[in-house]
Amino acid sequence: MTSYPQSQTEYVDGRWQQVWPLPLDEVYLQELLSYLFEQHWQKIIFGPIIEGAAYEMRCPCAPRKISLFDGYLTVHFGSSHFHLCIGEHQGSPANPTPQALRQRRRTSRAELVRGFDGAADADAGAPGAPLSWQLRLFNGDGTPQLNIFFPNPFLTDEDGIAEQPDWSRLAVWQDISARYLGLPPDPLDCSGRGFGRGG
Repeated sequence: MTSYPQSQTEYVDGRWQQVWPLPLDEVYLQELLSYLFEQHWQKIIFGPIIEGAAYEMRCPCAPRKISLFDGYLTVHFGSSHFHLCIGEHQGSPANPTPQALRQRRRTSRAELVRGFDGAADADAGAPGAPLSWQLRLFNGDGTPQLNIFFPNPFLTDEDGIAEQPDWSRLAVWQDISARYLGLPPDPLDCSGRGFGRGG
């Protein structure tokens, strides 16, 4: 029987988040990230979100190759690529990576996150309605490594505010939450009114 992660809720910056912690082993993360970039590359937005900077990029094409070497997953797009340390980075025999650096570079937290709008009652524990859906990874220092945003029903492909929610855009979240969390589609995901409308 498959064991799926259980969620927890966090109240951050005046909004609720529902967080599902994910396994951190290299094989699991490689499969998850490969699946996302191979199956949903046209729909996702990705990049690190750090204090003072947000990188929200689209894949220029389907990955030509996804490889794993010495703990680093590399997603190749041809003329561009990125590396992400998801496993044990040994270094070379002549120049081994110190243990402290291995721990700092490697993913130490991976989670699927559903963010809620501001129509929440923090005292009563009512989160409001879902407003965003993403995967996020952090390194051993707690620094963001990567955020992958799933298509949002309140946004257009051109990153504008949608006139009306397009609930079909939840398909990627529904695929990922079924595959990795064992969850069926949740009617709560279709309960929001969008940016600036939920409180």
